[in-house]
Amino acid sequence: MTLAHEAPTVGRIAAAREIESMHNAEQCHRAARTVADHAADAADCLQLLEMLGLDPESVKRG
Repeated sequence: MTLAHEAPTVGRIAAAREIESMHNAEQCHRAARTVADHAADAADCLQLLEMLGLDPESVKRG
């Protein structure tokens, strides 16, 4: 049994999760760019990104 007031709540939760996901992706992109900007070379950059659990491909985006 579904109550009438449950549907909008589920929609708001899904929207909030999507916003959080987009915000997290943007933060990871910025962090990866910062690492890339401060790395000594490509090998250093990849090592640092790996240590931080960041995707090297996110540096290329944007």
